[in-house]
Amino acid sequence: MQVTETLAEGLKRELKIVVPAADMASQMNEKLAEAKGKMRINGFRPGKVPISHLKKVYGKSIMAQLVNEMIQEKPTAILSERGERAATQPEISMTEDEKEADLILSGAADFEFTMAYEVIPAFDVSELSGLKVVREVVDVPAAEVEEQVLRVAENSRTYEPKDGKAADGDKVTIDYLGKLDGVPFEGGADQDAELVIGSNRFIPGFEEQLVGLKAGDQKEITVTFPAEYQAAHLAGKEAKFDITVKAVAAPGALEVNDELAKTLGLDSADKLREIVRSQIESQYGQVTRQKLKRQILDQLDEAHKFESPSKLVDAEFESIWRQINQELTDNGKSFEDEDTTEEAAREEYRKLAERRVRLGLVLSKIGEQAGIQVSDEELQRSLFEQVRKFPGQEQEIYEYFQKTPGAVASLRAPIFEEKTIDHMLTVIDVTDKSVTKEELMADDEAETEEKPAAKKKAPAKKKAAKKDEAASE
Repeated sequence: MQVTETLAEGLKRELKIVVPAADMASQMNEKLAEAKGKMRINGFRPGKVPISHLKKVYGKSIMAQLVNEMIQEKPTAILSERGERAATQPEISMTEDEKEADLILSGAADFEFTMAYEVIPAFDVSELSGLKVVREVVDVPAAEVEEQVLRVAENSRTYEPKDGKAADGDKVTIDYLGKLDGVPFEGGADQDAELVIGSNRFIPGFEEQLVGLKAGDQKEITVTFPAEYQAAHLAGKEAKFDITVKAVAAPGALEVNDELAKTLGLDSADKLREIVRSQIESQYGQVTRQKLKRQILDQLDEAHKFESPSKLVDAEFESIWRQINQELTDNGKSFEDEDTTEEAAREEYRKLAERRVRLGLVLSKIGEQAGIQVSDEELQRSLFEQVRKFPGQEQEIYEYFQKTPGAVASLRAPIFEEKTIDHMLTVIDVTDKSVTKEELMADDEAETEEKPAAKKKAPAKKKAAKKDEAASE
């Protein structure tokens, strides 16, 4: 087999591989000899079929098998011999001329094919001990824990039927039908909907107009959807709702005690507070983690400047671009609404894609040098989490990961990345800094609100370009 490099431009490589016809014929004869004793052909005793006859009958099919084996196996061996790692699966090209192909399969011509690929660039990882990060830590005050405990109690609050008019804090059971210009709209109707007046679950102005109504009352109310409402056909529109009050209930006493805890399966109110504190600390810990990761990635970005494989960047960009356009579509927005243009956005997200790929390569090398491994148990846990997101489709999801090339790798990559970050945090200089909740959450976008028709989603922001992610291998 002869391997000739025909292109070496940046990270791009192209090789021409020639397997002489004599070598192909030799391999074919070996396979025929191995199969000779197993083949049954009329007119010949078992094991006595002449090789020449086998070649005449099965030669081309065996040669085709050899061709397939070579284009599947040789690229890996060639890359190993050259000491290279391909960024993506090499592209294999061979003759499409039927006459040439027939000559190859007949053993009358050399088998030639080309493989084109991009190599993973060679680079050195900077000294990790030189990295310095600040870990923002929030000391959760008792008042915040108590506030969350009261919310838990509120969700468990009992309500007693009430004969009088609904007041702020009462729970009403209603049927409603929303209309635009007298025509019902999708998602604007419900029956036996339970709503606590003052909970602000519905769009502004909705709940206030239920005050003073009693069971059996009917009323038409008018509200205006927010200008940035998720459903574009409702945003900023005035709608009328036909309301029928089915029941009114007054809230019982709001008490945090051992009895409340026991209704939640806990031993005591103190245990409830302990769990709530742990949940709050976990939520803040996730934000702290993201900020730490951002600092690490920003410093790695500054320290490692090299060309990234274009095909990896293209794939990452397409993934980001699909997500951005889906967000815009979901929110009925355009690039102009986000104070940018499609061209400028493409340029911005292209840079983000390049950064993610480059940092993914850096983290991959750091992880490899540290001996980071992803266990089968960790992969199984990740797969289980994916399956849980699609109730009723569990079997289809399992089959997808079993049959789709690269699907399992998509589970492995984020686990590997997070374990690499964990390793780095044991090596780099980390300084803890006490901050307030407001300081920690300063960069977070506001929470979305629950609306009658649907949930309002945050619009696609240019801030998306700052997501702390790397496209690991």
